[in-house]
Amino acid sequence: MANDLLKGKRGIIFGALNDMSIAWKVAERAVEEGATITLSNTPMAVRMGETNELAEKLNTIVIPADATSVSDIEEVYKQSMDHLGGKIDFVLHSIGMSPNVRKKRTYDDLDYGFLDKTLNISAISFHKMLQVAKKMDAINEWGSFLALSYIAAQRTLYGYNDMADAKALLESITRSFGYIYGREKNVRVNTISQSPTKTTAGSGVKGIEKLFDFSERMSPLGNATAAECADYCIMMFSDLTRKVTMQNLFHDGGFSSIGMSLRAMSQYEKSFDDEQDSPSYG
Repeated sequence: MANDLLKGKRGIIFGALNDMSIAWKVAERAVEEGATITLSNTPMAVRMGETNELAEKLNTIVIPADATSVSDIEEVYKQSMDHLGGKIDFVLHSIGMSPNVRKKRTYDDLDYGFLDKTLNISAISFHKMLQVAKKMDAINEWGSFLALSYIAAQRTLYGYNDMADAKALLESITRSFGYIYGREKNVRVNTISQSPTKTTAGSGVKGIEKLFDFSERMSPLGNATAAECADYCIMMFSDLTRKVTMQNLFHDGGFSSIGMSLRAMSQYEKSFDDEQDSPSYG
């Protein structure tokens, strides 16, 4: 149900690829809540994905751009302000990619050229979006920037690889730039640390299905879906959160605060029972 939480606001959504994307869900919800938006993704993603279909559905435009290119980001802001008729109120950074993960390079055997790309695409691009916006004075007072993070920024999770380093950097940029942008322009900068989510990007992480199942069992409320994450993003774009900034906000059904759940303890005990019941061949 829509409540006009973003009525009259203008936004840019980076990263919508297909209807599995969190960014896709955020774009749909933002328009439902009264916002006008533009969409942006890499030229290849626009060609290979379904972003143009989303733009047609939402009566907006797609601006192809490489989020690691300052000049491309400048063009996104310029075209967005021209199309939407004024400064921007909210921006979503839903971008992440690791060549090391794609090439199945383990963390103790990283290709450092790939690592540079991981950090540039998944984290430094957010700094570029913030810096370009500030220099262009493209964001309205009390505007809101969001980037999507994951708990691997704080805890070691098997298979998440150098994306964990990227998420840690992403959260650090949020705090450092959030202080400056808030102090000077009253612009909010936050990250949302989402549950593991079945998106096209997430599917490349080793063991993602097991991780998804584990966090579902551990979390008292279960995993947060992409659609539920979109609802949280809408709240963070709205005026209801005007004084929330420089935060990493966990949206994971409680997973981040759990040490040992009842389900996990029961399974742990069962594993020993199964071990005792199994025949010995020694």
